[in-house]
Amino acid sequence: MPEVRHLTASVGDHQVFYREAGSPERPTVLLLHGYPTSSHMFRELIPALADRYHVLAPDHLGFGLSDAPAVEDFDYTFDALATTTEGLLDELGVRDFAMYVQDYGAPIGWRLALRRPERITAIISQSGNAYEAGFVPSFWAPIWDYAADPGPENEAAVRGALELEAIRWQYLHGVPDPSLVSPDTWWHDHALLQRPGNDAVQLRLFRDYVSNVELYPAVQEHFRRSQVPLLALWGANDEIFGPDGARAFADDLPDAEIHLLDAGHFALESDLDTIAAHLRDFLSRTAR
Repeated sequence: MPEVRHLTASVGDHQVFYREAGSPERPTVLLLHGYPTSSHMFRELIPALADRYHVLAPDHLGFGLSDAPAVEDFDYTFDALATTTEGLLDELGVRDFAMYVQDYGAPIGWRLALRRPERITAIISQSGNAYEAGFVPSFWAPIWDYAADPGPENEAAVRGALELEAIRWQYLHGVPDPSLVSPDTWWHDHALLQRPGNDAVQLRLFRDYVSNVELYPAVQEHFRRSQVPLLALWGANDEIFGPDGARAFADDLPDAEIHLLDAGHFALESDLDTIAAHLRDFLSRTAR
């Protein structure tokens, strides 16, 4: 079993926690997590790849074990999180990489691709949205309302997403056999969200999510222009980003490889072996 190292790096004024495995001489695979989790979501995928690849999985600022500065001290936007990720890659001397994006990891990854497209060798999207077709309206309506009017009533509606039961739902909905998903996942995420002041961090990012939608036309143009190799591994039962979000990649990337799994939003928890097999096959043909 490959060794996984648990490290921190200084990026600007902050400490970024990351997991690393495999030789830096091999092609790099960057794993970008979503909400409300951290690099913890990749804990089993990392060793499944590290025999062939150099694998990096950072915690975004405000998540996991990375610093979580107060909103008064850090501008929590997806632009800023992408800049921090870019700074980490520069600090570690990583130039070219394939990236695996999930949920919040997607808008961070799209910004990396738009800023330095020559660095991205391939993309793997696991419920990492890039099209309005992917939004499930019942889930997203309160977030759009809050972004448009962050008053007390709309804030109360989205604060529920910080609660343990809502996080548990994210992990279990759409999973045919929920017993495959460890309760450690939602307890771990919830505990870290409870750090003092972290609710304000998450609310700020909820409000900024509309900036990602505004970026979609540029992202789609990048796909058409670059024809970057893309693998979509998507929970067919995901009630946050529906399967139409996966199918939409083919509009701009006709050679995209799209697999809908009998899973929910966090498909790695129930379908690790299937995802790892698809990923190893895809990377064997695209990573450099």
